[in-house]
Amino acid sequence: MANKLVAKIGPSILNSDLSQLYEESQNLLDNGADYLHLDVMDGHFVPNLTFGHPIVKCLRRKIKDAFFETHMMVSKPEQWIENMADAGVNQYTFHVEPVEDVPLVCRKVQEAGMKVGVALKPGTPVEVVVDYINMADMVLVMTVEPGFGGQKFIEPMMKKVAWLRTNYPSLDIEVDGGVGPSTIHACAQAGANMIVSGTAVTGSDNPGKVISSMKDIVNSEIIKNF
Repeated sequence: MANKLVAKIGPSILNSDLSQLYEESQNLLDNGADYLHLDVMDGHFVPNLTFGHPIVKCLRRKIKDAFFETHMMVSKPEQWIENMADAGVNQYTFHVEPVEDVPLVCRKVQEAGMKVGVALKPGTPVEVVVDYINMADMVLVMTVEPGFGGQKFIEPMMKKVAWLRTNYPSLDIEVDGGVGPSTIHACAQAGANMIVSGTAVTGSDNPGKVISSMKDIVNSEIIKNF
């Protein structure tokens, strides 16, 4: 179970060209982010609209070696599996809520050569993962409603994280939404080991210090409790 802090690349692309996206992404990696969490939104599953596989593929050409996770906030995640694999994505994280056959989507992601992440909205009971946890490399617990940045962290979601850590001790558990220096302790204590942070990092005058501090907190909790 590794401690990783993820740099979140999301709706800011709407106001950026590819060169700016590359510069922002590379800067985050240079400041200690372990990999890139790319928010893909279709305007249906969530109201916002971001970018798709052509942008991801272009970014991959510029950033050859970093681990790419796409967070697919889309109504039909099965539709984009092959395209994202071709774009160079390493982990395909999709929401279970709009999917009728989650194990089938998991298998298709595996067959495409990507790791499987399953994501849960705040209102989705964590116990739903029991049916396909053996196929998932990671579970993402959303700590805000998906689709918009800058929302307030939903503290009760830590019960989901703690449940997952208790029942699946070696599982990678990711948290996304409102995570920063003021909320990282709660995430770490509950058992999250993969931390997605957006505004708290990109809006900081010293992103490297913020990333390093949060990674140290998570690592300390992993060593102490897990």
